Amino acid sequence: MATGTPARAMGFDFGTTNSVAAIAEDGESHMLEFAGNKAAGPVFRSALCFWEDPDVRGGLAREAGPWAIAEYLDFPQGSRFIQSFKSVAASPLFEHASLFDKRMTFEQLGATFLERMVAHAGGALNAGPNGRPDRIIVGRPVRYAGSRPDEALARQRYDAMFEGFGTDIHYVYEPLGAAFSFASRLSEPATVLVADFGGGTSDFSIVRMRPAGDGPRCEPLGHAGIGIAGDRFDYRIVDHLVLPMLGKGGTYRSFDKLLEIPRSHFADFADWSRLALMRNRRTMEELARLKRAAVDPAAIGRMIAIIERELGYALYDAVGQLKRALSSEEAAHFHFESEDLVIDADVTRGEFERWIAPDVARIEATVDQAMHDAGLGLDAIDRVFLTGGSSLIPSIRAIFERRFGESRLATGGELTSIAHGLALIGTEENPTEWAA
Repeated sequence: MATGTPARAMGFDFGTTNSVAAIAEDGESHMLEFAGNKAAGPVFRSALCFWEDPDVRGGLAREAGPWAIAEYLDFPQGSRFIQSFKSVAASPLFEHASLFDKRMTFEQLGATFLERMVAHAGGALNAGPNGRPDRIIVGRPVRYAGSRPDEALARQRYDAMFEGFGTDIHYVYEPLGAAFSFASRLSEPATVLVADFGGGTSDFSIVRMRPAGDGPRCEPLGHAGIGIAGDRFDYRIVDHLVLPMLGKGGTYRSFDKLLEIPRSHFADFADWSRLALMRNRRTMEELARLKRAAVDPAAIGRMIAIIERELGYALYDAVGQLKRALSSEEAAHFHFESEDLVIDADVTRGEFERWIAPDVARIEATVDQAMHDAGLGLDAIDRVFLTGGSSLIPSIRAIFERRFGESRLATGGELTSIAHGLALIGTEENPTEWAA
């Protein structure tokens, strides 16, 4: 891959929930804004929607980002809505998504996502006055999501996904991108712990930073990551409030025995990256057989209805609203309603924190692992920079308050700091120094 200072670099934060891009040129970095009445500034939801259209080549129309959400809401039962697909990037178990009579690999899903993102960027990534970026810096998690992530497979899939952007592509740990962004605020050297909380992973980097013109901007000292983040917290909400209504903990008849309903159905249902993929003939036939044998067939019927009617996004939205509300309030109301199911529940922050306590403990242990990897004690950390949506959850913030004190914590640009920093790294003479 090429070195030397490029005229134009792009930083791309491909996120589980949202994706953001920034362009750096002439020593400045600015966020890529999207055009149109569905646009949400620089934030582009990491979602895809497909629907059958005989007038489109291949018969399968597609959209991404907020436009995918709009298409899905217009005709949910006639579309296939996929979100959080980044979560399966490193999974050997994921081979393809079934979309009507077609199958798409991760690479094809990713390339489709990028193609639609470019289309909505108003020419900023292809036909703009300065042309395409000379260099692309793509963020990647310190640890990929999944129980046994295959990093080599994820790299192979990312390479294929970004192939259309050229050959000068580099991969950098996402928290290093946030660190580079934070470095622009500094007026004196500092050792900083960067904590990046995404949808699928929580990543930590310890970096020695210097102001511009004072030697290398950032010197990485240690890293650690874990495949637990915002989506896992969503899972806990679904597990406690929704799955009991869909048969979890129930039984079914097998000859003369009563057996517990297999938990695998519920694990898939509560995972946003797999929920949309449950709408395939094999899974639906399995659920139909289970409904006939279940002691409470109505519960399984409700699960089938949610899958068949493509209500995953509506459920996701209700769960997300509750999670965000509990970040600022001591109690909030959960409401989800469909033709077959109504769930109303009042949830306190204390209840939510008990649900996610095992996950928070593992995240806390990963912070300790990053400190050990850097060979530093707590007193050596001058600042802690928290970024990513889940950094706003009080029990997450408390991890760092207990260790480092409120005065050492800094926040800002929860959704944009990584892309901003990655773009700046792209302007460095030798970006391979930062490559993961």
